[in-house]
Amino acid sequence: MESFSGIYAGRRVLVTGHTGFKGGWLCHWLLKLGAQVHGIALAPETTPSLFQASGLETLLASHRLIDLTAAAAIRDAIVAIRPEIVFHLAAQPLVRRSYREPAATFATNVMGTVHVLESLRAAGSVRVGVMITSDKCYENREWLWGYREHEAMGGHDPYSASKGASEIVVASWRRSFLKNEGIRVASARAGNVIGGGDWSEDRIVCDAMRCLSTGQMLPVRNPGARRPWQHVLEPLGGYLLLGMHLLGERGDEFADGWNFGPETASIRPVADLADRLVRAWGSGGWIDRSDPANPHEASWLALSWEKAFHRLGWHPVWGFDQTIERTVAWYRQHLVEQRSAAELIQQQLEEYVADARARGLSWAKR
Repeated sequence: MESFSGIYAGRRVLVTGHTGFKGGWLCHWLLKLGAQVHGIALAPETTPSLFQASGLETLLASHRLIDLTAAAAIRDAIVAIRPEIVFHLAAQPLVRRSYREPAATFATNVMGTVHVLESLRAAGSVRVGVMITSDKCYENREWLWGYREHEAMGGHDPYSASKGASEIVVASWRRSFLKNEGIRVASARAGNVIGGGDWSEDRIVCDAMRCLSTGQMLPVRNPGARRPWQHVLEPLGGYLLLGMHLLGERGDEFADGWNFGPETASIRPVADLADRLVRAWGSGGWIDRSDPANPHEASWLALSWEKAFHRLGWHPVWGFDQTIERTVAWYRQHLVEQRSAAELIQQQLEEYVADARARGLSWAKR
């Protein structure tokens, strides 16, 4: 696969959070691009996990199980790996868990980011870092329009606040240290990412696949909330494209914050998502489990990706219906038809790149 002008072929790349859902898909894509991929993360939290189901451990150049809060261990690992490119995805990624574990969420998401940034400086090899945060990093005022990259950081719940703080940390390190040391670092924010192989707690697609595959009704706790739904390959393509530009001669111009969101038509209520998941599965149903006593969750959230469109040439490839169809097909083929997780990832990667090429995206050209 010669996408992204072949720029990742043979390069030493580190992915933090490689045992997670997005990190696992990113590792498989980088491997297909010919990169030498290393990983740092905690052990998978779920059984099954995409990391284990897809046999990723056997494909990586190395992988280490380290907590982001262990500053010295993170530094020593990154110095030993000597990566040229770092994609930092490791995090505590769950809103509801952040209410139960607020201090641990901040320790991982904020200080963990500090530890990675300091390690980039210590390694002496890093040219580019892409630091992944969240669409929830913005001070959400429930606006109907999408947030742009210059909008204020914030967050009602501890998870969202920790991601807003992480963005401020990245900007501070970039201005204070990294730019002067020749390390180009950008941050990236994506929407509500879905796709095959996610088995995390408190995620509606994961809950739906568990329930629908066993004949249970899907409980939905916030059916009226609107979210920017996008397939996992959409933001990952954005991260890889951003990394490619950071590596270029004018890379300093791209060391900034970036949004990668879906088309406006994919900003749908949770109830719409539940309906489409049930329809795509072919049986079952969902039930409203909303409760005013539940912890606060935003009712409207959207991202503007105009900057990525005009400056990177990026735009979404799959719409809402395609995203649901690909996601449900992945789970059905893996859970019911017993097809290999790695095979399904490769198949959908090839389909996505082919569709991107057909839509004229420059990064997908051979």
